[in-house]
Amino acid sequence: MTKRTYWLEHAWLDTHVEPGVAVDTADGRITAVHQDVDTPPPGAEILRGLTLPGLANAHSHAFHRALRSTVQVGSGTFWTWREVMYSFADKLTPETYHALARAVYAEMALAGITSVGEFHYVHHAPGGTPYADPNAMGEALIAAAADAGIRITLLDTAYLSAGFGEAPNTHQLRFSDGSAEAWAERCSVLKERDHARIGAAVHSVRAVPAAQLATVARWAEERRAPLHVHLSEQTAENDACLAAHGCTPTRLLADHGVLGPRTTGVHNTHLTDEDIALLGSSSTGTCMCPTTERDLADGIGPAAALQNAGSPLSLGSDSHAVIDLLEEARAMELNERLRTRTRGHWTAAALLRAASADGHAALGWDEAGTIEAGALADLTTIALDSVRTAGPLPRLGAETAVFAATAADVRHTIVGGRHVVRDGAHTLVPDVPQALARAVEALRA
Repeated sequence: MTKRTYWLEHAWLDTHVEPGVAVDTADGRITAVHQDVDTPPPGAEILRGLTLPGLANAHSHAFHRALRSTVQVGSGTFWTWREVMYSFADKLTPETYHALARAVYAEMALAGITSVGEFHYVHHAPGGTPYADPNAMGEALIAAAADAGIRITLLDTAYLSAGFGEAPNTHQLRFSDGSAEAWAERCSVLKERDHARIGAAVHSVRAVPAAQLATVARWAEERRAPLHVHLSEQTAENDACLAAHGCTPTRLLADHGVLGPRTTGVHNTHLTDEDIALLGSSSTGTCMCPTTERDLADGIGPAAALQNAGSPLSLGSDSHAVIDLLEEARAMELNERLRTRTRGHWTAAALLRAASADGHAALGWDEAGTIEAGALADLTTIALDSVRTAGPLPRLGAETAVFAATAADVRHTIVGGRHVVRDGAHTLVPDVPQALARAVEALRA
């Protein structure tokens, strides 16, 4: 049994910041939390700064990291951005995807992220031919997370059509299994590991025919696995759904059994009042991705109204325009301020819960996201002496973390009681910038 004790100079304990906290761990879990420990116990590893539960990135497309800056040239919309995205997806192989994802997940660890939800839909070779191992691409992502030292929920995604009644286009052939039944057969072979869990995803209502939605929902229900879906990210999707089915995407999902407490709608941007009520009353979660939603000019989703209706909130970096969960938390509040012209829609503590405990719950890691006995020993420490964080009183650490700190202020990241990031350096991937540069260049070549 591997035992360690960490002494936290300041710890966020869900409701408040507590100075001098000792955390005992064994075999990757927290066994005890001791408060009012003024000095580090003998042999304890010292974590100076503010320590939070590990952060959960509830929505990721790892290969989109290769688009950073490339898609900032010129003007356009989500739909023109998508064409550039397809050009990068066309070049992925299991080997190049592993190299890129390993570097991206290492970048996440440097940002204090201990778990990622990978919304994975690039399943087959270009043209749609399965690899010898039909799950080679998913296995590459699972291996990449292990190599980078973080947890992953592989949200294996059903992606069957280009639109309502439309066959997959040339780019999308490698996303499609042909039918939901074939999708279920393929992803049923995937095995969970200590660091990896398997969930499901409906890419969107335009990408999975209505008659096949229930098959995906049933697969997730039988396994009690998380189920995610891109929902109403674009008004064009809503308009097409109304034309095809006479209802909104949210109503279509509700009518086919997709909504529920293990389901998370990603974006949930352009919703009607009825949509919000359907999501809230079914306890369907909402994953907001503010940095991507603003980067793609998607719009500002009704996060406050959704939470008030009963939809738990989580956060994701999605296309990785930046990888910074503190910025995602801050942006959710600031977006709401811009829309309503009032301040203070969430406390800093509520925003941190969206970035930690509620994000982990959305990914099926219910035992992560808190600093308490029995929880996974996943911790993130933020410096309180940087140019961004110096000055505020330590008891205001939650506010400092959300409204001042950035990913650059992450000092330590611990996953399962093991230092993955120590003093700002990744312990498993020695040169993360170089690894990113090589992996991205391989796709641009």
